[in-house]
Amino acid sequence: MGNSWFQFQQFRVEQDRCAMKISTDAVLLGSLAQSKSPKQILDIGTGTGVIALMLAQRFPEAQVTALEIDPEAAAQAKENFKESPFADQLKLKPTALQEFSADISFDLIVSNPPYFPDHLKSRDSKRNLALHTDSLSFEALLRHASQLLAPSGQFWVILPPRQMGDFCKLAEKVLLFLNSKIQIQDTPSKPVHREIVSFSKSKNLPSIPTRVYSLKETDGTSTIDYQQLIAGFLLKF
Repeated sequence: MGNSWFQFQQFRVEQDRCAMKISTDAVLLGSLAQSKSPKQILDIGTGTGVIALMLAQRFPEAQVTALEIDPEAAAQAKENFKESPFADQLKLKPTALQEFSADISFDLIVSNPPYFPDHLKSRDSKRNLALHTDSLSFEALLRHASQLLAPSGQFWVILPPRQMGDFCKLAEKVLLFLNSKIQIQDTPSKPVHREIVSFSKSKNLPSIPTRVYSLKETDGTSTIDYQQLIAGFLLKF
């Protein structure tokens, strides 16, 4: 997925000016994030805009606001929105979450956040901005998401398992509670490498529903679960 553009069934994403190209993580979050009939959606750190575009396709009655701190990525995401069939649903805000304010609350908030510590930085400043937590700490992400989330809303995040464990502990400090968990593995024999978790403001579940998705069979073909998940998005599905 490292081309200068990526063609979906209903829209095209240009990505040559974005440090972070379209990834399987983004496609998974865009496919799996759920909230009951959301009218207002917020995508924190939209990058290319792909998650916002997928959510606009899935929820045609919703308005989607996308935040992006990097100026070039923000400009490109805005162009991707304008060229899509969902332009009327999408709004790009070229700002950091910490500087964003809204007079509405959001029924669905999503984020594919940075999670590397600052000591692992590369020489690419734009990539560092997208990948490293010093531009958006877990604490800041959770605090602002909690403030912006509607009382019955859902906040969805994708992270590696170790980082997700830390994130979940911090979430309870701002009264965001685990609602559901989806674990991702490359094949049934491989360890879980990503977790997609939803949080809400209600702590009323006796147990947390957990589902495991394998992306590929042992022979390398896509699993039926993965095919069904991305049907309607990726061209070959």
